[in-house]
Amino acid sequence: MSKSASTILLLLGVNYVLSFFATGCAQIGAPTGGPRDTIAPVLVKANPANASVNFSAEKITLVFDEFIEIKDFQSNVLISPLPAINPVVSSNLKTITIKLRDSLLPNTTYAINFGNSIRDINESNAASGFSYIFSTGNSIDTLKLQGKVLMAESGKSDSTLLVLLYKNTSDTAVQHRKPDYITKLRGDGSFVFEHLPNDNYLVYALKDGDGNKYYSLPTEVFAFHEITVRPTLSGDSLMLFAFAEKKEAASKPSLSQQSDKKLRYTTNLIGSKQDLLLPLELTFNNSLINLYKDSILLVDTGFKLIPDASVVYDTASKKMSIRTMWMSDKNYLLIVNAGAVADSNGSMLVKTDTLRFKTKSTEDYGTLKISFQNIDLARHPLLQFMEGDKVKWTFAVEGREWKKSMLLPGEYEVRLLYDDNNNGQWDPGKYSEKIQPEKAITLPQKIGVKANWDNDREVIL
Repeated sequence: MSKSASTILLLLGVNYVLSFFATGCAQIGAPTGGPRDTIAPVLVKANPANASVNFSAEKITLVFDEFIEIKDFQSNVLISPLPAINPVVSSNLKTITIKLRDSLLPNTTYAINFGNSIRDINESNAASGFSYIFSTGNSIDTLKLQGKVLMAESGKSDSTLLVLLYKNTSDTAVQHRKPDYITKLRGDGSFVFEHLPNDNYLVYALKDGDGNKYYSLPTEVFAFHEITVRPTLSGDSLMLFAFAEKKEAASKPSLSQQSDKKLRYTTNLIGSKQDLLLPLELTFNNSLINLYKDSILLVDTGFKLIPDASVVYDTASKKMSIRTMWMSDKNYLLIVNAGAVADSNGSMLVKTDTLRFKTKSTEDYGTLKISFQNIDLARHPLLQFMEGDKVKWTFAVEGREWKKSMLLPGEYEVRLLYDDNNNGQWDPGKYSEKIQPEKAITLPQKIGVKANWDNDREVIL
């Protein structure tokens, strides 16, 4: 930075204060030109010094080697042990000042982790993972606790969860007070606590829906370790699996969305082609109150009734399913006679509809064989093919080799669910009864299926 630019910055005298309860800061500009700055700010002086012992100060001053700003302080900075009253942090040019407002515990190591909040003015390079450590005793604690948190239903990570530590307490404390220590997950779901004293801890993970830093709602995503743990020098690794005991209630549609005056429907046909593995579905815009199944006919091109065809209506999803053993590469007609259905508004289809479609051919499908290593068949594994975050197909795995002769071509995300209670679906845990959730493993690579092809995969769990 040029001398003139530095002078301008000094004359500006910009000083801005950030706390957990205040937002907004001034931006300090500088002339552009020259090579791009890629170096993060570096601490050159701290008062008291970083890693101080017998700490009793009420103010901490940190000086960096370039002009800095603090971004997203509230969401980035974590202080352990968690204080009852948050400090006030101000930044001015190259200096950060921290004013402590809470009484410090005796013989305790504190860590202020700034995350990515400290950045240089010019290029916003972050001093990633910068921490200021001090102890009110005569030594810095050096024990560590680490692990990983995965979502039980998918086997994936969610870095928005917090990890909570409670020491020397009952297992109900997590439901009514803040933790003693708190940290964030990394992108891969891993976490680490450092500078811990030698003590027993209960470990939890939480997606803090209401911001109170403890588990207060059954709809919050939550994980718990069954037993107390002690930190070590190397940091033995833990595994936690997160779940929500109850799902968030679906929002009700507005009155304008609840019903249309005219009754309409759409189908699941793709290009007038019917999947051999699925029913033909008609999805209505309004719920039906009258359904005359005898007025809905599935016939061949000679108008001969298909004898095993059945009609099923699902009120919740407003879907009518026409089910039969579809013949390969065959033409069909679905006749929905006028007046066959009526909705809550009294609306009916005003004229007879005739849908003409053709089924796919068996050559349009592929065969998939998966060989498993280390699979636990006693836990009733299920193979689930995903469509986004929803399960498209579920198949029981009864041996170390699973095979399906007809699958639609495509790239599939596949997970293996251990269905411990053998009810055919994933079940969450229940903390009050210390029941862990059922656990799924998402396969690390998508599985490709080619049409009219034998597709083989080996999976090592």
